[in-house]
Amino acid sequence: MATEKRIYSDLAIPPGDYLSEVLTVKGMTQAELARRIGRPTQAVNEIIKGAKAITPTTALQLERALGVPAHIWTGLESRYQIIKARQEERAQLRSELPHLKSIPYKQLADLGCVDKAGDKEHKIGELQRFYGVSSLEHLSGIRAYEASFRCGGARDPSNYALAAWMRCAELKADEEPADAFDRGKLLRSLGNLRALSTKDPVEFMPELKSILAGCGVVLVMLPHFPKTYAHGATFWARPEKAVLAMSIRGKWADIFWFSLFHELGHILLHKKRTFIDDRRVSPETAREEKAADDFAERSLIEAELFDPFVRKADFSEAAVKALAGEAGVSVGIVIGRLQHKGLLPQNSELNRLRERYDPFADATPP
Repeated sequence: MATEKRIYSDLAIPPGDYLSEVLTVKGMTQAELARRIGRPTQAVNEIIKGAKAITPTTALQLERALGVPAHIWTGLESRYQIIKARQEERAQLRSELPHLKSIPYKQLADLGCVDKAGDKEHKIGELQRFYGVSSLEHLSGIRAYEASFRCGGARDPSNYALAAWMRCAELKADEEPADAFDRGKLLRSLGNLRALSTKDPVEFMPELKSILAGCGVVLVMLPHFPKTYAHGATFWARPEKAVLAMSIRGKWADIFWFSLFHELGHILLHKKRTFIDDRRVSPETAREEKAADDFAERSLIEAELFDPFVRKADFSEAAVKALAGEAGVSVGIVIGRLQHKGLLPQNSELNRLRERYDPFADATPP
């Protein structure tokens, strides 16, 4: 059975046009109608010009005075207002088209968050639905995305792209169960989490998510979105449910583990706020970022092990592997730490021991 295609008129015709025609046919002036319905002549004139709406009460008055059923008047008024609203909506959608350049629409569509097809106005409507706002202009005022709009740096990120990345994390976290947040349990789990760095991602990822969920932390893995430059972020979906989002930007395994523990540092050390990392640090957040960095360093390789190792200044492959084994972490984490501290060159031949992860190589939209 063929589906009837509905065609909507774009022409907003005020019901006052029909009222004017009825008055002409009846040979009645606006002033005469005004006297018949007990309204000022100006009110009738405003209805005819479309400046004043026909209310149900007015519709009943016109029915008695002109013999045209009230539902005709209210129907014309309703249709007129709906067409005007559609016109205003299209104008508003068109005004937001420039934002499309700053939003990774393709990545959102690949993840199934928005429709792939559609013209630009349709895409703006899809983005409004995705973000949960009536206008993209409101995004900067939404508490969940405020941190995204404070970001900046040498490579200025797109605030809208960051907000999209955070929104994806928010939606995916809603689907994941987790126990109530337990700070003590999370602290006691750090050793088990660190030990997972020696395993392959296919093996450790389910275990990593399970351990964190048991502590009240949902781990969300997302592809890196263009113009976000974010390795990770933390926020609280509820007072008892923390969310840790990771992108594996650059795919280096040691950076993934440092970023993971950095985010855990925010969760454990700081108030329940939103943090988006790998961005310009403001004076207000510099202390928190330094604290999270220090937490990640000592959680992955304890100072009691790393400091004596550095003093020996033996950065051979054998020595590096020995430290990794003693610390219970992957060799790449040790190499990455030494490079970050300037103790090994970035092009060191030991770089071949650093692993890369590519968890989204075979990813399909959810």
